[in-house]
Amino acid sequence: MSFVGPLGLSVRDRTLEADTQAGLTAVEEGLLEATKSEVPFITEAAQHLVRAGGKRFRPLLVLLAAQFGDPHAPGVVPSAVVVELTHLATLYHDDVMDEAEVRRGVSSANVRWGNSVAVLTGDFLFARASHILADLGPEAVRIQAEAFERLVTGQILETAGPRDGRDPVDHYLDVLAGKTGSLIAVSGRFGAMMSGADEAIVSILTQYGERLGMAFQLADDVLDIASDSHESGKTPGTDLREGVATLPVLYVRERAEATGSAEDRELCELLAGDLTDDARHAEVLRRLRAHPALEQARRVTVRYAAEARSMLAPLPEGPAKAALEGLCDAVVHRAG
Repeated sequence: MSFVGPLGLSVRDRTLEADTQAGLTAVEEGLLEATKSEVPFITEAAQHLVRAGGKRFRPLLVLLAAQFGDPHAPGVVPSAVVVELTHLATLYHDDVMDEAEVRRGVSSANVRWGNSVAVLTGDFLFARASHILADLGPEAVRIQAEAFERLVTGQILETAGPRDGRDPVDHYLDVLAGKTGSLIAVSGRFGAMMSGADEAIVSILTQYGERLGMAFQLADDVLDIASDSHESGKTPGTDLREGVATLPVLYVRERAEATGSAEDRELCELLAGDLTDDARHAEVLRRLRAHPALEQARRVTVRYAAEARSMLAPLPEGPAKAALEGLCDAVVHRAG
């Protein structure tokens, strides 16, 4: 028997399985505790997404990284709670910015209570994460502050778009490094650091997390176009409908400019149109699935996952390293 975690990760070692399960249970309890308020309405709003579930990908990475030191060290679980609280807070804010209606299979907070409550609830979660961080020491506070700055910078860059003369693909990869890579890098860093692992191991797991985070987000881009809703658990073409130009779309535009192909130009015109129209949306999705740009984006996803995996080479062999390698494989598998 093996524990199956986020992305279908399989942990086959009994001791690691027990540690990971116990750690994730403790994180869940920590999340519920951290989202309690003396004001019942705030508790309800703050626990809205906690109770909706989720992959808990970041806490899992904290727990696996902690295996390279003392996995039961007192700072491990609180730091996993911090990264998940930070992630959840950004989801409240993202849903307001994207005008999203559903998150994790439930109504988004902005639909349920309005934009103001959703934004303020996100702020409340940031405050609670900071409160926990204060007990983990000034170094942890500094690391989290730097990661949060990168995360917000990524979000601003996405909103502003590439400056004149900047390659849109490079700009997009910078956005992802900030928005997604930064917090997943901190997950690896906190796990190793809080467990008392060597500095060299902390550095390796930070770099691993950054690249894994990129691969994770790029796999989502591919999935959004390539999968049906049964596979991915979400409606295909959601990013398209919301007008988000993900990597496959950017590659279509790049090819249209480079080749001048009538077919590619026509697809670009369709992409620039109103994709809330179901017929147009279905046609764009059909064309993108058959377009070489999708395979191009898939190759970039695989490259980042391979880079993440190669980062692990100096680590000692064992179940924890195998599980981290398994996460790379799981991300690639998601991207098809």
